[in-house]
Amino acid sequence: MLLLEHKVVVVSGVGPGLGQAIAVRSARAGADVVLAARTGSRLDEVAKLVADHGRRTLTVPTDITDEASATALVAAALAEFDRVDALVHNAFAMPPMREMVAVDLDAVRSSHETNVLGALRLTKLFLPALVAARGSVVMVNSAVLRHSRRTFGAYKMAKSALLSLAQTLSTELGPQGVRVNSVAPSYIWADVLKAYFDYLGGKRGVPGQQIYDEIAATVDLRRLPEPDEIADVVVFLASDLARAVTGQCIDVNCGEFHH
Repeated sequence: MLLLEHKVVVVSGVGPGLGQAIAVRSARAGADVVLAARTGSRLDEVAKLVADHGRRTLTVPTDITDEASATALVAAALAEFDRVDALVHNAFAMPPMREMVAVDLDAVRSSHETNVLGALRLTKLFLPALVAARGSVVMVNSAVLRHSRRTFGAYKMAKSALLSLAQTLSTELGPQGVRVNSVAPSYIWADVLKAYFDYLGGKRGVPGQQIYDEIAATVDLRRLPEPDEIADVVVFLASDLARAVTGQCIDVNCGEFHH
């Protein structure tokens, strides 16, 4: 099903994992895609994958923490496609992974510029186009919302703020026909996590697959979600199938947490 046929989707934070999956699955669903990230070479790689599905694409190297750069992204997208139907916030800057009582406040503040304020900035700038299209915004959140493990405090604070932002924008923009939702993945079985599991396994003298198996054994479906599976939920939220869904956060974690 071409759930996003005749639509234009903007994806921020395009990388080799989830950002790439969101862009490609959007193209597969029929959308033309605007790709935004700081690294231009990464954008070009993803653009080729989008083109393989016969869709148009535009790559715009962008720093969403910079007003001029973000404004240029909006101008480029509208100049190329004359509309924007969905805005997907996937850009992310890792907060310091330390206990809150020891965390560096400047590092926390810096991560919020990307993780929260960058998302708000792009939404505000794209708002006229989203209103015209009666479009939607999808915020990529995290299962960190569902736990309070030590050293994850700054991470949870950033994602909790992002969730509050999405919910508030849903209330504010709903009367104008714009929907705002969130998707919250947990572990994402892609290259970064695979390398991390190999690292953890190496410290214990076991293969990375054993780390995977131990964690998967605690999850309802006995496996970890892959990028495409999370991207499919993003596509659903951006599509007309979700036309009555707004202000919601959908967990995609194969049953690791229940919400």
